[in-house]
Amino acid sequence: MKITEIIIHPLQADHNRLSWTAHEPFARAILTLVEIRTDEGVVGIGEIASGPQPVVCDMLNLIIPTIIGLDPRGHTEIWDRMLSITTPRPGAVFDGDGLPAPLARHLRWEFMAAMAGIDIALWDIKAKSAGLPVFRLMGGTRTDVFTYGVGGMYRKNGKPSDYAEELAEFVDRGFKAVKLKSGGLSLREEVERIKAVRDAIGPDIQLALDVNAAYNVEDCIEYANTVAEFDIAWLEEPLHWYLQPADFVRLANSCPIPLAHGEREWHRFAARDYIDSGALRYIQFDSARFGGITEGLRVGLYAEQRNVMVQPHSWPHLHAHIASALGKGAYGAECVPDPHMHPVHHEIFSGGAYYKDGRLHLTEAPGFGMEVDWKRVKALTV
Repeated sequence: MKITEIIIHPLQADHNRLSWTAHEPFARAILTLVEIRTDEGVVGIGEIASGPQPVVCDMLNLIIPTIIGLDPRGHTEIWDRMLSITTPRPGAVFDGDGLPAPLARHLRWEFMAAMAGIDIALWDIKAKSAGLPVFRLMGGTRTDVFTYGVGGMYRKNGKPSDYAEELAEFVDRGFKAVKLKSGGLSLREEVERIKAVRDAIGPDIQLALDVNAAYNVEDCIEYANTVAEFDIAWLEEPLHWYLQPADFVRLANSCPIPLAHGEREWHRFAARDYIDSGALRYIQFDSARFGGITEGLRVGLYAEQRNVMVQPHSWPHLHAHIASALGKGAYGAECVPDPHMHPVHHEIFSGGAYYKDGRLHLTEAPGFGMEVDWKRVKALTV
């Protein structure tokens, strides 16, 4: 089997309302779809969640000529070939080695995102060609995995009761765990929001907090020790983006809440250092942001050896497959129950993993099991 064509579909759709995390606004959904075709008629679909979208598309166009004609089932070889474009290589400067010149340093972020879309599509092809769902190709046997619902995005003039009602609705729909966005307001206001949510969902539902890297170490210690009374399952992305594993160790030593981190790290080597620090109870990664399924699985297998639970970020239709394959090494996968937060997905995809009664259920459909509405893809293409 050979790769014959790769088509890029840059998609966008309005959220139809403005909301915020502690870090950034959400007004428009952006997703880059990667379609890989083969000479045997097997087509793979990949997704990219990172931007800026025009730069990511440029990186895809840089990669495409280097993998046309290769066997798509050799995902590890292709992954390593793509990554080598980002580094200096003997002979690459003057004579060339059949690959583009070493990538400029400031483009590495977008390049790792482009790699994700290609790698996901390759796994889709590999599993389809074997007639298996991805989780079974990985050795997974669980046909359902635990999930939790994330919500509580900040709204203009939002009241604590608004967020409480939102997450209580998740519980009414069967979720046994929920996650609240936090870190964007004063400590007093955050306590009011968290208390309102805890009161609304009751004592038996797991409640996690995602602060989107809102704090320095000292402020996070104060925050964590203040909100711990509400029985918090984990504190996610607690520290500013530039702080490193040693800072997480300091926080963990002064914090009664388990820590989760990793969704914005680019690769397994950064994840390794956070895992080895001993500060994390949960390691996260985002296969649609950076590196793809191959890199996510590598992180997961290493975390299992170090007794750190895997908890992938978002894209449950992809990450449920990894969670199944990792068995007891995975906490589960994240759901975003509000369709407004993923308008592109809800318009273009059907099939694949689905939510029911607090679990994500996997089907026996080959690949990731997703069917694409190409008419809607065309309508959302920018």
